[in-house]
Amino acid sequence: MANIPAVVAKRITASVPKFKKVLEKARERDVNESDTVTIITDILEEVFGFDKYNEITREYAIQGTYCDLAIKTNKKIEYLIEVKAIGIDLKDSHLRQAVNYAAQEGIKWVVLTNGIIWQVYRITLEGRVNSTKLLEFDFTEINHRKKEDHETLFLLCKRGISKDLIDEFYEYRQSVNRYTIGALIQTEPVINAIRRELRRVKDGIKVTTEEIQELVSNEVLKRDLVESDTAKETQKNIERLLKKKSNTRAKKQSIKIKAIEA
Repeated sequence: MANIPAVVAKRITASVPKFKKVLEKARERDVNESDTVTIITDILEEVFGFDKYNEITREYAIQGTYCDLAIKTNKKIEYLIEVKAIGIDLKDSHLRQAVNYAAQEGIKWVVLTNGIIWQVYRITLEGRVNSTKLLEFDFTEINHRKKEDHETLFLLCKRGISKDLIDEFYEYRQSVNRYTIGALIQTEPVINAIRRELRRVKDGIKVTTEEIQELVSNEVLKRDLVESDTAKETQKNIERLLKKKSNTRAKKQSIKIKAIEA
């Protein structure tokens, strides 16, 4: 994560306690969706640093329908915000509508919130529309002095958006997660490395890579890291990437040999 500018850190530290109180009182009064939108608009301005009049659009029109809020900078929609009343629990049905909005407009990010809970989703269109939850936080639980909480909020701040930090964080989470690690553990190079280490631990031990692969898949890793659709898709992606890198190395080596022979 990039360093958070002092002016942004100061703004977060000063504004978050104020809005935690506002949200708590709003929850007690069980305010409606329109009033919740008003509070969120103020949060977008005072916490996230957007210009209320030029960068925050209410009821953004998309093909004859509307999304509650849109963040627009440099004539580009950065993310859509679907708002529900503060007393309503967020559901998948609420997300589907916002995701469809984003897909139609080619917008990568959607925020679903009731003011208290904030969910951030990455929208992709690869044959069909997909949404991946990047993060979720409870605004009333934010510690305005904690660095990690500052970093979470900074992803949605104007300065953070301008640096594409949310995209970088998404790429990081796509690479560093349990499914990727699980897939890597099952690859041939790692299985071979485990076999070598076993033979170092116990001289003369006779164990095959097939035995190790079976143990890893059936007894070491949790079932969802092996059998779930996400796991299988991740395994295919890892295998494809490793094969591509291997082919690239082989091609470079071939070119190098030809150059020497010439």
